[in-house]
Amino acid sequence: MSITGERDGQPGAGPQKVGIAITDVLTGMYASVAILAAITHRERTGQGQYIDAALLDTIVAFNANQISSFFTSGKVPVRWGNAHAQVVPYEVFPTADGHIILAVGNDSQFASFCQAAGCAELAQEHRFRTMSQRIVHRGELIPLITEVMRTRTKHEWIEALEAANVPCGPINNMKEVFEDPQVQHRQLRVDMPHPSGGMASVVRSPLRLSETPVEYRLAPPTLGQHNEEILKDLLGRSDADLKQLKAAGIV
Repeated sequence: MSITGERDGQPGAGPQKVGIAITDVLTGMYASVAILAAITHRERTGQGQYIDAALLDTIVAFNANQISSFFTSGKVPVRWGNAHAQVVPYEVFPTADGHIILAVGNDSQFASFCQAAGCAELAQEHRFRTMSQRIVHRGELIPLITEVMRTRTKHEWIEALEAANVPCGPINNMKEVFEDPQVQHRQLRVDMPHPSGGMASVVRSPLRLSETPVEYRLAPPTLGQHNEEILKDLLGRSDADLKQLKAAGIV
């Protein structure tokens, strides 16, 4: 959170959390890698092992590039909001109907952007001609670009900038995500029949395996749906054990 949020001195400045439970999800992903490594070790040696997966370890490790910068320079990383510390303009801009991110990575891309945006004169100004100058004069350039970006819709900007080979992308809400043609082409939404009736929508796994593709056979279970199978078939509990657990309100 210390490196996420608007820059100090800007409206709304201060540490900010991300919009998803990123530490929980990442720890699960790291744990899956550890499990695969342990299985490989077991196949080679016949030995099992204990896996210690901590939320703290995961989120610290995930800050790899910022940590490397801190270790090598001794400078504490700061928040840059939606902007980039060394690349300008590289941040989110409002359009006529939403927001897009503009990622102008070099001087030729900046010239292409200015041409496509109808403000070619900006690319010729000494203050903005080179990346180093744009970084120095960030405070003067960004308001000018912000004013220009408000004149078209997200779709109009994406179409124009992609044609000019200027890196950019829309900021989509969840509804817009699943209306995106590429998301639909990749079939990232999977609708499955649910035991309670109707359909349950889930997100397709990003793991695409040619020989062992992920199968979608079971919808998300209802609460306690598989208690008996797990307790009796996997854990060897008897009917009496199961009855006792139910009576105690444990399952």
